[in-house]
Amino acid sequence: MKNVHVKEIKIEGKEWESCLDKAFKKKNKEVKIDGFRKGTAPKEVYIKKFGIESLYMDAIDFSIDNAYKKCMEESKLIPVIEPKVDVKTIDQNAVTFTFTIITKPEVKLGEYKDLKIKKETAKVTKEEINTEIENLRTKFAEIKEKDASAKIEEKDTAIINFKGFVDGKELEGGSGQNFPLEIGSNTFIPGFESGLIGLKKGDKKTLELQFPKDYAKDLGGKDVKFDVEVMEIKTRVLPEIDKDFFADLGYEKVTNKEELMKEVEKVIKERKEREIDDLYLDQCLEKAASNMKVELNEEIIDDEVHRMIHQFEEQLKMQGLSLEQYTQFTGIDHEKLHEQMRPEAIKRIKYRYLLEEVAEQEKIDFTEKEVKAKAKEMAENYGITEKELLDAYGSLEVVKYDMKMREAMEIIRTGK
Repeated sequence: MKNVHVKEIKIEGKEWESCLDKAFKKKNKEVKIDGFRKGTAPKEVYIKKFGIESLYMDAIDFSIDNAYKKCMEESKLIPVIEPKVDVKTIDQNAVTFTFTIITKPEVKLGEYKDLKIKKETAKVTKEEINTEIENLRTKFAEIKEKDASAKIEEKDTAIINFKGFVDGKELEGGSGQNFPLEIGSNTFIPGFESGLIGLKKGDKKTLELQFPKDYAKDLGGKDVKFDVEVMEIKTRVLPEIDKDFFADLGYEKVTNKEELMKEVEKVIKERKEREIDDLYLDQCLEKAASNMKVELNEEIIDDEVHRMIHQFEEQLKMQGLSLEQYTQFTGIDHEKLHEQMRPEAIKRIKYRYLLEEVAEQEKIDFTEKEVKAKAKEMAENYGITEKELLDAYGSLEVVKYDMKMREAMEIIRTGK
């Protein structure tokens, strides 16, 4: 592909000799040579015993950063992902690196303004209003612990201790203490949650289940036993539709259900309009991207997927889960997760290149004054200082880039 560049950089002479010396000093401290304390053996003695080749790996580590810097300076290329580096040749006189640099692929815009996409109109049904009111009641429900004699029912939250066993051995990642499990949430494998219905606080039960056939490679279709102990049972008590409920919702002027329904209708309509706007924008981006011509390297796609997986892992951590626990519970291993995220990764990359090219084509730019004003506005909206905002973004240039991308989106959305 045209955007793949292979560059050779040779580190030789005094520079390479200096790297070998650094490698020797490092290695000399780690080895024991008869007649010398660690770190005191002369270089010639060390090389005679271990060979100069034993210094190469560390010398490469000492030289790689400078080699990369030279490569970037000489090639003037801007990589879009971390360049791949290989050692082509190495001896006591020099090392030659090959850097495989992937730059932004060529992008040829198609039509991105006159896209002829019809935008929907927001409509709200009575059923949607009633469902929303019930959702609000659930949101403001009081969580109460059930009596000791009460049994687990659908939609209850059971606080459980559990431990899984496969082939008589404890299942790695398959245990938990004081784990809150909503019955009916399908968090665990089929049969787990339904198997708890009817149990009371303090009850213990062994669930004999089977992993789904499409579960993780090493567990799919296998029998599994879970020893479960019920520590607590909690249930939601929904609030009455009265003035206290209206006040909780922030509707002090609402006095009856009919008035509440009108307020809820407004909220649903505004939400639908936002959703329609988002969908319309995505449809416009999708159409404009499909009109665009760009060839994506597999390396660029993989890099985006790995970035997405890392973001997903951080989200899981905020929920108190590790990626390993997630794969155990869902049966989706790292390879499947990679496959699932690939289409979205391709979409993200194409949209990014589309917006960058539109910004270039439309000559979108902002002055330093405009960027600083935007940064100040954003900081105020987020309730943080400008310094905190810039620390999060990295620099004003990133804020400027974000502004350009948003302006490009607006041009695609409006056609103007």
